[in-house]
Amino acid sequence: MDVDLIFVMAGAVAVAGIARWRGWPAPLVVTGVALLVSFLPFVPNIDIDGELLLTATLPPLLYSAALDASFTSFKQALPHVRRLGIGLVAVNAAVIGFIAYHLMPEIGVAGALLLGAIVGPPDAVSAAAIGRKLGLPRRVMTVLSGESLINDATSLTIVRVFAAVAAGATVTVWQGLWEFVLAVGVGVIIGILPGMLLHQLRTRLDDPTVTGTLSLLMPFGVYILAEHLHGSGVLAVVAMGFYVGYHSPRTSYSQRQHDKPLWHSVDFILESFVFAYVGLQLPSVIRTVTSARGSDTLVLAGVVLLAVIVIRPIFVFGSYEWGQFWQKVKLRRWKHAVEAYQIDPTSRAARPVVIKKRRNARLPVAPTKQAIKRRVLEPTLSWQERLVVSWSGMRGVVTLALAVALPDLTEHAMPGGHVADLVAVAYIVTVGTLLLQGLTLPLLIRGLKVTSSADIASDNREIARMRTAAGEAGIEYLREQQQSWVEKYGVESVDAFNRFSRGLLRIEKGSDQGERDLDSVTQKIAVGGIGRITYDDLHELSRGWLAVRRRVAFEQCRAGNLSEEVMREVFAAIDAEELVLDTKGSLRKE
Repeated sequence: MDVDLIFVMAGAVAVAGIARWRGWPAPLVVTGVALLVSFLPFVPNIDIDGELLLTATLPPLLYSAALDASFTSFKQALPHVRRLGIGLVAVNAAVIGFIAYHLMPEIGVAGALLLGAIVGPPDAVSAAAIGRKLGLPRRVMTVLSGESLINDATSLTIVRVFAAVAAGATVTVWQGLWEFVLAVGVGVIIGILPGMLLHQLRTRLDDPTVTGTLSLLMPFGVYILAEHLHGSGVLAVVAMGFYVGYHSPRTSYSQRQHDKPLWHSVDFILESFVFAYVGLQLPSVIRTVTSARGSDTLVLAGVVLLAVIVIRPIFVFGSYEWGQFWQKVKLRRWKHAVEAYQIDPTSRAARPVVIKKRRNARLPVAPTKQAIKRRVLEPTLSWQERLVVSWSGMRGVVTLALAVALPDLTEHAMPGGHVADLVAVAYIVTVGTLLLQGLTLPLLIRGLKVTSSADIASDNREIARMRTAAGEAGIEYLREQQQSWVEKYGVESVDAFNRFSRGLLRIEKGSDQGERDLDSVTQKIAVGGIGRITYDDLHELSRGWLAVRRRVAFEQCRAGNLSEEVMREVFAAIDAEELVLDTKGSLRKE
């Protein structure tokens, strides 16, 4: 069995690698190839413990997604994310449960709602890959990725409640709500505390191999601990990932460069394996249920597939209009509070904008339009962007993992082998959404011309402002360093220092002359032509210059003048420069 799993994983990675190389949707290709391979007579039937698969795949995938997510953008898009991540999952569970119970009443109310919760959460992996390739606007990508982080916790909580009911336990509505509140509270706390510990280790240990290994192991420990304490393991892992990712600029550049390829590889392996496993299992699952109940399960799967596709756009457009309505109500309430001066503008009645007061003044100052936009208005989505979000409902790893774990979650207590029906429906819905939506989503994005051109223009403006601020801070830093060089090496060092400084400034502006300036000074030092100045002095000067640029980018981001996504791109470029600097230094020492 162990050897079979290794072969499946190796084959899945190979097929996914070819798909990525050719620009094809890897999840769909892997599932299709595995489906074809399953009909070969020498391919064995592979069974994996459901809870094991759930525990082995969810924590690292969720942690990796949270690491890459922008906490600031997530917070701004929270109204959209909350509606889709909680509201849509609940609506899916209720509507699909209603449909499933009336089509197949023998599965029971709990089983029907259980099915609705399993197929409820879409997976942003496929949609995000397509969106990045085609250049979807950042606000759309934030909504999709944020939804996928929240809806997993909602779905898993609902699944556990109705799985307990299906297994024979008695659960009231209030107990179910308490279960959800407990899952959220315990999950977030359990996630934040280890996240703080991991961040401290990452900043204090100068060993990316050790901290990277701890990062691989801790999501599993956090997930298991939170589930043991009746919290949401999903939210615990997401909270830890958000905390560590948000504070990653405070770690060393080698740590950041080590993290990115590590987690991309983990995601690639796990996602490829899960989709391959589904393709291999799907024929045997369908044969089992059709031999027992004929085509009833296939009819149910077809209706549920149609339902999940139709429900999403109705909910996306309807909930968006509802959110816009309440936003207008809040704006009117805020304006009335400010104009009437009868309500404390910092109270709940005057929300959602906190009004700052002038020093030594009684009356509040009305905030600027930008402040209102940032603190009141949720990100607007055009009807084209809402349509793209509506069609990005492909089911994926979470639905599959929950389906595989279903026999263990229900303690094999559902009567008449109906667990196999639910598993078959979940498989068919996942493959169906990948086929129908995954293949047509790129055509929809291109047809509607939903692009990130506005994001690119905004990013360029932010980078230009940041470079101006970094240049000013860098010049101040170089002036301070010039004075210390004169004190240490004498006036004869000024010419070399100025030439080297001009090289740093020119590199920042993208000029090739900068590298030539640095090389000329370095070569003179190598032959002993500039007094007591050493290469280590130039190395430290360059490191300080990079540290100033990082500090300015970090401060600009925290001040709201630079988006977190752009800050990470700036940090990646500076990290690459520091890697080149350290590589040159190590070669010279050799």
